[in-house]
Amino acid sequence: MTNIEIRAVTTSKDREMFLDVPKLVYADDPLWVSPLRSDVAKQFATSNPFFDYGTMQQFIAVSQEGNKPQAVGRIVAAINQRLIEREGKNIGLFGFFECIPDFTIAQSLFNRACQWLQEREMIRVRGPIDFSTHNNCFFLVDGFDSAPTVMMPYNPSYYPEFMEQDGWAKAKDGYAYDFPLDHSLAAKFEKSYRIACQSGITFRPLRTKGEGFEQDVKSLYDLFNRAFVDNWSSTPRSQEEFLEEAKSLKSLVDPDLFPVAEDQGQMVGFWMALPDYNIPLKQVGGQLNWLGILKFLWYRRQINQARVIAMCSLPEYRRKMIPLALIYLGMQGGIKKGKPYKRAELSWVFEDNLSSRKLIEAAGGKIYKTYRIYEKSLI
Repeated sequence: MTNIEIRAVTTSKDREMFLDVPKLVYADDPLWVSPLRSDVAKQFATSNPFFDYGTMQQFIAVSQEGNKPQAVGRIVAAINQRLIEREGKNIGLFGFFECIPDFTIAQSLFNRACQWLQEREMIRVRGPIDFSTHNNCFFLVDGFDSAPTVMMPYNPSYYPEFMEQDGWAKAKDGYAYDFPLDHSLAAKFEKSYRIACQSGITFRPLRTKGEGFEQDVKSLYDLFNRAFVDNWSSTPRSQEEFLEEAKSLKSLVDPDLFPVAEDQGQMVGFWMALPDYNIPLKQVGGQLNWLGILKFLWYRRQINQARVIAMCSLPEYRRKMIPLALIYLGMQGGIKKGKPYKRAELSWVFEDNLSSRKLIEAAGGKIYKTYRIYEKSLI
């Protein structure tokens, strides 16, 4: 395309054009699941806690061809001060990238985002990461033959080609594992559950109502901070941020898919899974208006799979077989009488998280999608 302008998003009209880009990019893609437009817009509202410790700038690629200007690509450059403080160097981020299949436009967007970061003394750029790895991150690089599960990224197959063509290097891969639920776990998983119980560990579903829910979320927050503190490119969240996200997911939880482990009333591990709400969300087109809500309620009856988001056990409790016990309970919850689940996806797991990968593969999980985060020097 010719006559393309890369410009910063500064007006309400620009912001609407920014939000419109994915519909153009994925217009003919039968696997794409549109995120809720309101959820994406909310991330750029001044009320987002990110702006207490970060800055960002949205950019759009605008085509002047045709009757009216149209955004044909977008990107966000961001600076997360918490990441800089943790890693001790000025690493900038890019995220929210979408672009039609035109490398020249994509390269212009990358260049503009990198320029903005250079002007603010960043020496490297990493992405795609939407402000932090707690949000959407990664490009899919392998496994384009099936739709994404809930809260997982998806993109055209030409995005990784654009990255390589523009000189970006792989920073880290992550995997999604496929878990069929029509086979039995090895006997050692049930045995581990019994050993854990005999050692005084108790198990129960996550509470989803009232004070019990808030207490459990605070315990989950504490566990996340203790167990995942060393995760690559991860930054700490405040308890308020964590609680707000938990509240937004509260109505989606199936307690049978969310067992927690306790030692004398203190949470020491959990298995976090959600029904795959991308199945009904695919039908609403990113809009939860009255018609969208009706479609969501109708199509949620077709949910037949789940996504395992995280599994956690404090290191000092692993010898009590809690990780294997949680896998056993999570899988049992999925095949419980009356449950619709035929399979589960466990995602994502970093390629170098060998201990978790070994455990997942011992339970029957097989890699079926690969995701990648890229880096590039700015000096």
